[in-house]
Amino acid sequence: MINMPTEYILMGAFLLLIISVLMIDLLVVGRNSHIVSTKEALIWSSVWFALSMGFYVFLKFYGHLLHGIETPVGLSEVIKEYAPGLRFSSTDFEGMLGEYRDYMSMSYLTGYFIEQTLSIDNVFVILLVLQGFSVPLKNYKTVLFWGVLGAIILRFIFIFAGIALIHQFVWVLYIFGVFLVFQGIKILLKKDDDEKDPHDYAIFKFLSKYLNISKDYHGDKFAFKHDKKVFFTPLMVVVILVEFTDVIFALDSIPAVFSVSLDPFVVFFSNIFAIIGLRSLFFLLANMISKFRFLNVGVSVLLIFVGVKLLANHWLNDLGFKPAYSLYFIAATLVLSVFFSILFPEKEDS
Repeated sequence: MINMPTEYILMGAFLLLIISVLMIDLLVVGRNSHIVSTKEALIWSSVWFALSMGFYVFLKFYGHLLHGIETPVGLSEVIKEYAPGLRFSSTDFEGMLGEYRDYMSMSYLTGYFIEQTLSIDNVFVILLVLQGFSVPLKNYKTVLFWGVLGAIILRFIFIFAGIALIHQFVWVLYIFGVFLVFQGIKILLKKDDDEKDPHDYAIFKFLSKYLNISKDYHGDKFAFKHDKKVFFTPLMVVVILVEFTDVIFALDSIPAVFSVSLDPFVVFFSNIFAIIGLRSLFFLLANMISKFRFLNVGVSVLLIFVGVKLLANHWLNDLGFKPAYSLYFIAATLVLSVFFSILFPEKEDS
């Protein structure tokens, strides 16, 4: 019988570690709202990558502890439940346990990089939301922090409630694909002096029917009281949108990782470590956009690419389109955007 208490005790311990590091980042290192520098983003990217690889090492040498495997019978039940395709070359218990840990750790590593590749698209969509709502740079960190906490909860629900539910909402991907193509073209044609009032957005109009939403930001606050009424700030709407984008991309990425491993614990942590690592990558991208004039064009091209990819997902899969191809296209677009920005710098006003 699979040792459920052991699974959830270890899972709780790792979640506590992740949330503790996030809280240190927000409340100690970044207790004051500030613009995250490239150096700070690089440091935190390294920290989260190290923690991700640390979890891989744990699975590599102690992965059997996650399911409380102590006997050959326990190993057999876990294999039947989570790794039915695993075939052992060893005949002794210790050898089989080692092979299982190798299988488990490699599944995690593969899932981690698949999620990294697929979720890079999400970085650009979040950037679109923050820029579209003219969120101050110093508030980016607050939005991303609560976005990650929300993602942890939502991914837990998706993965442990059953992947079958996700397939019922595949049609949402097509709506989102059209939206991304439209927004990408819109940014590509947008003029520098073309700024949109946040109240013009559809979600603002919808939420304003039921909630009091202020027009201006109030630092990093999500709500405030005025004349004995509670008003929500645009920052709250932005966080809702960020959570919505994660839900949409989870519909694509979680099934992809389940194709690598049927172990929900492996899938969950490969997802969480990947999206938290991309949070730091987001700040690197945000800082780069202000320094390279054509990077904004690159972002719009990538949004169109992501939208088309979602719309043609089944057709591309039939053609053998791999997640790595998206990474190649993203890398090439960013490199070309930076290259042209250096080659053709913006002329300073005399």
